[in-house]
Amino acid sequence: MSAIEKSVIIATRGSELALWQAHFLQAELKNQGVDSTLNIIKTKGDKIQDLSFDKIEGKGFFTKEIEDALLDGSAHIAVHSMKDLPTDNPEGLVIGALSYREDARDCLLINKSSVAQGEVLKLQNGAVIGTSSSRRKAQMLHLRNDLVMKDIRGNVPTRIQKLRDGHYDGILLAAAGVTRLALDLSDFEVIYFHPREFTPAPSQGVLAFQCRAEDVETRKILAKLHHSDVSSCTNVERKVLKMMGGGCHMPLGVYCEKDSAGNYRAYGSMAHHVDEPLTKVSIAQTTTDQLAENLFNALNKK
Repeated sequence: MSAIEKSVIIATRGSELALWQAHFLQAELKNQGVDSTLNIIKTKGDKIQDLSFDKIEGKGFFTKEIEDALLDGSAHIAVHSMKDLPTDNPEGLVIGALSYREDARDCLLINKSSVAQGEVLKLQNGAVIGTSSSRRKAQMLHLRNDLVMKDIRGNVPTRIQKLRDGHYDGILLAAAGVTRLALDLSDFEVIYFHPREFTPAPSQGVLAFQCRAEDVETRKILAKLHHSDVSSCTNVERKVLKMMGGGCHMPLGVYCEKDSAGNYRAYGSMAHHVDEPLTKVSIAQTTTDQLAENLFNALNKK
């Protein structure tokens, strides 16, 4: 019996959300009769807490060390939030499967003491909003150019505690993380943005399971977990990101969905800088053929 048949090693970050994701994969593998253990790794993005994402050099600052564990054989599978993954796999690695897609929306959490009824987004003039995402900053300033955007780092519970402690009037989070951690948000005013209006990061809400290209046995196991309906949409989103030549810190949002009639609808938002005008486009097609290229061209024409 090979090592992979006995147990697989999963490389993951150590945050509460990353561990939720790793435990989700463990449960999925268990359903296939495969046991697993975790190899918890600290990434560059975890270690550097005093800089916003766009000021950290390079790409893949939440993924490189985890990918290195695959390449050196100290793990069989890496679990990632797909939105953190650069669009190019390192040589020798592949994405073996994608998870279901959790709620792709972004959400705004507002301290109840800062709520301004009757104002757009219920925010008082000059409200301080916490996010380190250039994409979120650009879209918030498009909606309310009076807002003060302030960087925030740390895992999801840490960010929420900073909001409770009054360092911000509101913070922006991915709804997927809030949902997966089953967090109690009852002491905040919560606004969920529709992904067609406030465009998520490419592949937001999706988990990617990565392995070595030559590890055929692991690839066969992961193939049983793959959601092809999800990949048909995330392929479009990530292709646009790749064509833009950007990493996850670009002021770019892309979202693709398949509607009830079987048509694909893609939405994009882009700014050259967080405080510059936001370009928003949408395209509908019966297939995904050339959809990414068409969205890319539309974003760059305006």
